[in-house]
Amino acid sequence: MNVLSPAEPPVNRREILRYAGCRGGGAEGLPLEECLRLSAGVLSYRVVWETFPVSAQEDTVDLGFARVRSAALARSLAGCGSALVFAATVGLGMDRLIARYERVSPSTALLLHAVGTERIESLCDAFCRGQNTALAEKGLALRPRFSPGYGDLPLAFQREIFRALECEKRIGLTLTDSLLMSPAKSVTAIAGIASACAGRESAPCAQCGKADCAYRG
Repeated sequence: MNVLSPAEPPVNRREILRYAGCRGGGAEGLPLEECLRLSAGVLSYRVVWETFPVSAQEDTVDLGFARVRSAALARSLAGCGSALVFAATVGLGMDRLIARYERVSPSTALLLHAVGTERIESLCDAFCRGQNTALAEKGLALRPRFSPGYGDLPLAFQREIFRALECEKRIGLTLTDSLLMSPAKSVTAIAGIASACAGRESAPCAQCGKADCAYRG
């Protein structure tokens, strides 16, 4: 099992505002820089990952450690001989910070939620870019990441990923009976590995049928 405590990825303020619902770019009255300052002291970036063999046929995917029915995941992994499975988190400190401000300043808590979401997404993107750079030396490329809950991939598949990666032991990431992750600002994902000349699939948002998602790109 591989574990990494990576450097902080660059902050994308535009994405934070988008996650906060400021799609027009307006931020009047929102203490963005203060929220970034507050969160900087509590963020703890951690990633655990492993590569598994993969077999995808129509609506069934076998990842070696588990089988799952999902036509969307099968399409994402078509032509891949293996897949990178990973879990990432920005730590429990962000949850505690948000909870503290939910009691005294809901608007600040909302923006802190957006900061946390941008931070975990940026962590995942930076991690995948790094993996892709290493794979390119072997003539391989990473497909876009695909998480439980995307398309028709059951959210319950989180349990199999948690067991396979030993998430609690490796990075302190736990899963409740209702499939909520703790810390909340965490992600599990699967990304196919294929020949670089095979091209890349479309981004996960294009494969997911949830058109009303607030985080849809």
